[in-house]
Amino acid sequence: MLSVLIWVPILGAAIVGFSPGNITPKGARNLTLAIAIALFIWCVLLGIQFQTGDSKLQFSEFIPWIDTLGLTYHLGVDGLSLPLIVVNGLLTCIAVYSTDETIHRPRFYYSLLLLLNAGVAGAFLAQDLLLFFLFYELELIPLYLLIAIWGGSKRGYAATKFLIYTAVSGILIVASFFGLVLLSGAGSFAYEPLRGHTIPLATQFVLLGALLVGFGIKIPLFPFHTWLPDAHVEASTPISVLLAGVLLKLGTYGLLRFGLGLFPEAWAVLSPWLATWAVASVLYGASCAIAQKDMKKMVAYSSIAHMGYILLAAAAATPLSLLGAVCQMISHGLISAMLFLLVGVVYKKAGTRDLDALQGLLNPERGMPVVGSLMILGVMASAGIPGMVGFISEFMVFRGSFAVFPIQTLLSMVGTGLTAVYFLLMVNRAFFGRLSKQVENLPKVEWSDRWPAMILAILIVILGVQPSWMVRWSETSMTAMITNQPAIAQVSSANK
Repeated sequence: MLSVLIWVPILGAAIVGFSPGNITPKGARNLTLAIAIALFIWCVLLGIQFQTGDSKLQFSEFIPWIDTLGLTYHLGVDGLSLPLIVVNGLLTCIAVYSTDETIHRPRFYYSLLLLLNAGVAGAFLAQDLLLFFLFYELELIPLYLLIAIWGGSKRGYAATKFLIYTAVSGILIVASFFGLVLLSGAGSFAYEPLRGHTIPLATQFVLLGALLVGFGIKIPLFPFHTWLPDAHVEASTPISVLLAGVLLKLGTYGLLRFGLGLFPEAWAVLSPWLATWAVASVLYGASCAIAQKDMKKMVAYSSIAHMGYILLAAAAATPLSLLGAVCQMISHGLISAMLFLLVGVVYKKAGTRDLDALQGLLNPERGMPVVGSLMILGVMASAGIPGMVGFISEFMVFRGSFAVFPIQTLLSMVGTGLTAVYFLLMVNRAFFGRLSKQVENLPKVEWSDRWPAMILAILIVILGVQPSWMVRWSETSMTAMITNQPAIAQVSSANK
């Protein structure tokens, strides 16, 4: 069942890209959308059949592959990866639907979207370290091309910067994986056997340090974040949706799965420093967001801040904080995707994202009242207003982390207040007041532009009111992750 999520989009990419005959841009879009919707439905079916009370891997697939390298084709899903698989399927559908039908080179574009979906799914499902790395690198090429070909005026610079940063990230990650396998004497890259390795603590620090920097680049965390604002600004709206909603989660997923899972002793010792690093990333990202005048760049810096909450939760490593980390990945994926969609609509209709040029877009007669209302809802969710999914995830992160790192948690909570500050500045400048002369004659916003954001808004509210639908998949797995790592539990108790 899991291989479907990898090989169907790869096959679909081949069909869209290389099928004989002329396919119109609309035909390529509809075919890709049908494949994406089918994959999302398959993800939902996996979720329905998933046994929530079982912390072990489910739907496992194992095929020996390259014995000389110790590489196996081993897939599995648990409470950490399943929600991310579902979000990947949903946001891929939204990205395809939100793409302009008149886009140039449509067959190549939609093929890359499907390859990106396959690479992300494979990384979340891989239970072999080397297999994870292969999928981790697979998503790099499609995303680079999607930015470099269909991006803005500085797309070449942004895409190259993204490529260099992510390549360095991959080198550090694979070096750590090879080091762990060689030094532990394991005969393969299989994940579960490596969890019981016995290597000196000093060596663990080196290997874990490489993973922290590698995944820290991908997340990204301060000071490895500089590629993200450039990539978001130059990427088209659908690509920004996938970048913020799904691809950044490869970094946070990697920290939890491989950093915390493979090096619990070193992680426990370094956890106070990781919590401090989280605070720095939160406050830096929020401070930079306040200074921005480009709406898209402001949302990009907000992602840096919100990713810091996940590192704080992972550093605390309590059952509640880890559950909050998973929920934060889900909520940030939905909220950031919604905000980028709405910013994209504003840019499409107004021709600018500059807050100095925008004003009064909430005007009911000549503005964008529905878009403005959805933007206000998204801002409230990002700021952690009760009743929305952002509040639930942040509350669990802070509640689960406070007993272990009270000072760092309180400082990170300041970031929530700053989120309200910079997003209120954005909403006040762009949507309230009189309609500025630069945007007096706005084209009509079609319902096709509103539907994707409205779907995400509904999910944000529903999961905020009924969070058990979000946590039910992950609760058992996150609790088991702690109970199976006594070193983390002992240090967490000592820090309390």
